[in-house]
Amino acid sequence: MGFDNERYLKEQREAILERLALCEGKLYLECGGKLLFDYHASRVLPGYDPNVKMGVLQSLKDKIDVIVCIYADDIERRKIRSDFGITYDTDVFKMIDDFGEWGLPVKGVVITRFNGQLSAVQFMNRLNRRGIKTYIHKETDGYPSDIDIIVSDAGYGANPYIETTQPVVLVTAPGPGSGKLATCLSQLYHDYRHGIKSGYAKFETFPIYNLPIDHPVNKAYETATADLGDTNQIDHYHLSAYGIQAVSYSRDMEAYPVLKRILEKITGLPSLYKSPTDMGINRCGDVIVDDEAVREAASQEIIRRYYTVACDYAQGIGSSDAIGRVKLILESLHLNTEMRKCVPAASEALKRAVVRGKGRDGIVCAAAIELHDGSLVSGSNSETLHASSALILNAAKKLAGIPKNIDLIPKQTIESIRFLKKNILSGKRVSLDLDETLICLAMSAPINPSAQAALEQLPNLSGCEVHLTHLPTIGDANGLRKLGLHTTSEPKYPSANLHDE
Repeated sequence: MGFDNERYLKEQREAILERLALCEGKLYLECGGKLLFDYHASRVLPGYDPNVKMGVLQSLKDKIDVIVCIYADDIERRKIRSDFGITYDTDVFKMIDDFGEWGLPVKGVVITRFNGQLSAVQFMNRLNRRGIKTYIHKETDGYPSDIDIIVSDAGYGANPYIETTQPVVLVTAPGPGSGKLATCLSQLYHDYRHGIKSGYAKFETFPIYNLPIDHPVNKAYETATADLGDTNQIDHYHLSAYGIQAVSYSRDMEAYPVLKRILEKITGLPSLYKSPTDMGINRCGDVIVDDEAVREAASQEIIRRYYTVACDYAQGIGSSDAIGRVKLILESLHLNTEMRKCVPAASEALKRAVVRGKGRDGIVCAAAIELHDGSLVSGSNSETLHASSALILNAAKKLAGIPKNIDLIPKQTIESIRFLKKNILSGKRVSLDLDETLICLAMSAPINPSAQAALEQLPNLSGCEVHLTHLPTIGDANGLRKLGLHTTSEPKYPSANLHDE
């Protein structure tokens, strides 16, 4: 463990209350990272609970209202949240449910930069018909440079005011670029027009301002935002004001001068904040208890992110620039892909499978997993199973102490499904993907003690490292994600065919 979760919960809560005490009105608290299921943070900070930020907010639930923002174009182009494999608009529904379960009902949803997008209209209708208040913020002329227009009735004043009752108003979103900051500032504008002296702050996680700029945790943040081109920077405003070095990131540094002027124009007073770092509330760096453990975990995340951007590029959804940025970070920290133990293990498994002539329809794939005890297990595809399916069954057997030659799923069950896929559903590739295999394993458990024993071991795979020698199918990717595995793959398709199941 490298991170003290309990200390963080206590200190982050106290820091929010301290910031609230500086406001005579409300505190609009922008959250730039994931409040729930922040698996990036849990991977780079061992010991970090992926839901600890929600725990902080729940401890203040009698003081908090929640607003969720979503950019209209993200709805239109069906932008995906990769860790769940769901679209941003679907994630908003999930967020509303999740907040409700934590005792923090959402007061409203803001569709930002709305310009008549049909998908956004349909999304708004769905929300309204479920009793969720929705608000439209249109694009502001002159944003972000023409401050006289922005801070006027034609700018922020044209946005509807969102009624809230609690002193802290959390403004969050499914992802970056959703309009959280503009929503906070719009609310501030309306409050000051009514004589309410509210304030603004950011609930932040990365980069961690009081770690070195080249610390692997901060570099891992750069790799996580490689598609956006974010870079960590020394906050020279903070250094000039206080003589203390702090780390911020490029978008905050670029936005700060304009944001400072906007805040001063809204309030009519000099800004309380002398730097981008001042705006943030972030106690992560103060509760790291084992720097070496954190450095190692973050280094592994950087390697994983390299495979992520490389696979995105291979699938046409990423850029070569992102790959170049992550490669430079790998080189600067003297990291390479062989340091991810399951990578060479998967490569060796592929070589063995090729020698044995194992595969399906001329396609040979392999996968490897590093278990929590450091041991490695591999698997390769066959006429009946995908490589991911073979891998998970092999890993479950090892954990349960089941001999390799024991079948967990009856051959008749597999053949029946293959018959269905090929002869009834007209499938081209009929071996079982991981999603299908897990269902078959569960069906076999009541009649096969070995299958039951293997099934019971599946939760112990959560958090293990997996590498595939090929891009996973949808069924494999879904299964690996649901099991909680940290999965990477080579940026290669298993087949040369352009359309393949």
